Amino acid sequence: MIRLAPVALVIVLVGAGVACAAGARSSPAPAPAPAPAPGLASCQATGMTRSFEPTDRAAVHAVLDAQAAAWNRGDLMDYMAGYARTDALVFTSGGKIRRGWQATMDAYLARYATNPAAMGKLTFEILSIDPIGGDGAVVLGNWILTGSPSDGRGVFSVVLERRSEGWKIIHDHTSAAPTTP
Repeated sequence: MIRLAPVALVIVLVGAGVACAAGARSSPAPAPAPAPAPGLASCQATGMTRSFEPTDRAAVHAVLDAQAAAWNRGDLMDYMAGYARTDALVFTSGGKIRRGWQATMDAYLARYATNPAAMGKLTFEILSIDPIGGDGAVVLGNWILTGSPSDGRGVFSVVLERRSEGWKIIHDHTSAAPTTP
């Protein structure tokens, strides 16, 4: 009995596929499309494709508008409703990386639970909303906090994913601008 090494078998099978493909077209095959980001491939996995529509852009913007409104009411639960309730959430701010919805919520509670009035007024200035396929978006913007002991401003980027419960933030990177003396 002749036994082929696994590598030889792969070479034979790949070679057969190349020969078959070469007979089907005379020009080289186009480069494969990049793999979708993890967690954003639900439609591709089922063979369905979805495009990012103007209504999606409005829905993403509405998530951030709702967060600012909740913050300004001192309502941390409603503010956190904009984030995916998952351990996979990544929140980077103040030189710290937090993983998970609960860890992020706990950090906000530690800072503001005893005095929601200290939260001040939060404003987001959306600079861009860029689609990642049909089920994701990256938002770049500025934040401004006034009327709080920690007044300030800075920049943020968030990644949102279309989920069964709507558009939710799965990654947030927020940085404060340096204070001027």
